[in-house]
Amino acid sequence: MRLEADQDHLKCDYCGAMHFPDPNPDAVRDLGVDAEVNCPRCSSHLTHAVVSSERIRYCGHCHGMLVNMGVFLAVIEEMRSRQSSSEYAGKQPEPDEVDRHTNCPVCGKEMDTHPYGGPGNVIIDTCENCELNWLDYGELQRIIRAPDQKYVTLIDEDERRKIALGLVNED
Repeated sequence: MRLEADQDHLKCDYCGAMHFPDPNPDAVRDLGVDAEVNCPRCSSHLTHAVVSSERIRYCGHCHGMLVNMGVFLAVIEEMRSRQSSSEYAGKQPEPDEVDRHTNCPVCGKEMDTHPYGGPGNVIIDTCENCELNWLDYGELQRIIRAPDQKYVTLIDEDERRKIALGLVNED
């Protein structure tokens, strides 16, 4: 089986059959091909993998993900579109998570550790130079399951409208 550039499957050189590995509980399809960089958390080899038809690099040991910034929002939007409802229970990140030091697995420079600007209360690591985001285990799912600000704003506006119309009691 061979992995071709920018493909989301493996292809058999002998018969031409395509193999699409089953997704794991994190919706990651690990292609099992060495990505030639090591995990910034546990130093295991990252492998090529697929999330929402987009190629990423994945650590099978600690389950972290190295996602290109160019596809990061597309992955989030596509995965959110498949969510039936938000079962997210908000969790604040640990305050010392912002102080961690992570080196980019590609260029070796220190990544910028910061709160993700979208929903989910997640601290991510970013390498602007390589245009990569590092997500620790569970962080992508927290982002996917968290209601985004636009949704929360619409609920708030709808609630205020109902109160103004006298359809709901203000408590």
